[in-house]
Formats: sequence, structure tokens, C-alpha cells
Amino acid sequence: MKINLPSDVPPDFLQTVARALTNLKVRLQNDYQQAYPDLAEIIHLVLDEEEVRARELSTFPHLFLPDLVEAHIAKLNLQPADPSHEDLRALQGFSGFPSYQPAFAFCG
Repeated sequence: MKINLPSDVPPDFLQTVARALTNLKVRLQNDYQQAYPDLAEIIHLVLDEEEVRARELSTFPHLFLPDLVEAHIAKLNLQPADPSHEDLRALQGFSGFPSYQPAFAFCG
């Protein structure tokens, strides 16, 4: 597949995206293999298949890959892997914010 990029794209752009995608695949592979140790080959096949789909969808396949893999895993009647990465743990603190409370105002 040939990607048509604007002429002002830095020359190392595709290498950066490829590196990000490779790192993400390794993380996803590790997460799903921890969750399903007996399904390593199936997980590898799912990741490869969804990588192809992600590359067809966008110039930024690493943005789509996790959702595509999760949907594919769900089709296999498996639960998504629980990511245990340190950089994702900070997101858990957002539950401490107060929930939305509607405000009523009378306009006269």
C-alpha cells in the first residue's frame, strides 16, 4: 500500500509511526498473553490482522490498533486485557471528580 503524504511531512515521520506501532504491538501482545497465556499464537495472529486493518484505515495506525484488537478479542468471546502500565495508572484518579449535577435556573 502506498501512502500519499503532503510534501511538508518530515522525512522520519513514517519511521516514527512504525516505531510507535511496533512498541504498541509489543505492549498489547504482553498484556493479552498475561491475560490468556495459552492463546499466544491466536493473540499474535489477531495483532497482525488488526495491524493490517489499522494501516488501511489511517496514516496513524497506532491510534486505531488497540480498539481494533479489543473488538476482535471480544468477537472471540474473550475479555479485553487489563493494562497494567504505569503511564495508564494516572487515569484512574479521574473518578474522584464530582459527577455532573444539573443546575436549574429561572429566566423571567
